[in-house]
Amino acid sequence: MKTNKLKIFSLLLIAASLAIGSCKKGTSNPPIVYYQQEDQVGRPAINTVFNAAADKQIFNTTTPSAMSALFQAKFQAKLLALNPGYTTNALGLDAATFTGVLATDVLNVSTTGTTTFFDGTNVLTGRQLSDDVITVELTLIFGGPNALTGNPTNPGLISDNVPHNDKAFLTSFPYEAAPW
Repeated sequence: MKTNKLKIFSLLLIAASLAIGSCKKGTSNPPIVYYQQEDQVGRPAINTVFNAAADKQIFNTTTPSAMSALFQAKFQAKLLALNPGYTTNALGLDAATFTGVLATDVLNVSTTGTTTFFDGTNVLTGRQLSDDVITVELTLIFGGPNALTGNPTNPGLISDNVPHNDKAFLTSFPYEAAPW
């Protein structure tokens, strides 16, 4: 329980630092501080892969509640262009449902269970630094319905072949590996 509280605190601290890092000061007296959303990145690479260049910044500044309506159909068209044989993925999601999940770029967090992007059982209940997010996303896009049982539809496309971070993560806050 203490570990989950520490993880949640760490996520909140990171979110607060990002918000502070993207504030603007107005010119009135006293100055008014405006906060501006700069990026989503709840699920890495989704904006990069599924959005056209003209939509990337719009996606970054769209509130999550409006994202699915604006981007789901575009994401579905891109998914089917990338994988024309897509029927369902390892989670049993058809193209419309899966791209609806992807188009709403938020990071769900379980406050009572396992925190992981995907560990074979738990799905999108948070994200640990060590989670192989890109491989999970590739598996869900290209792996097909039997990807987790050892029979992926496109076996050469379900991994980025990067098995772990290039440096070990720290065991205490701030947890991220030191830069090179």
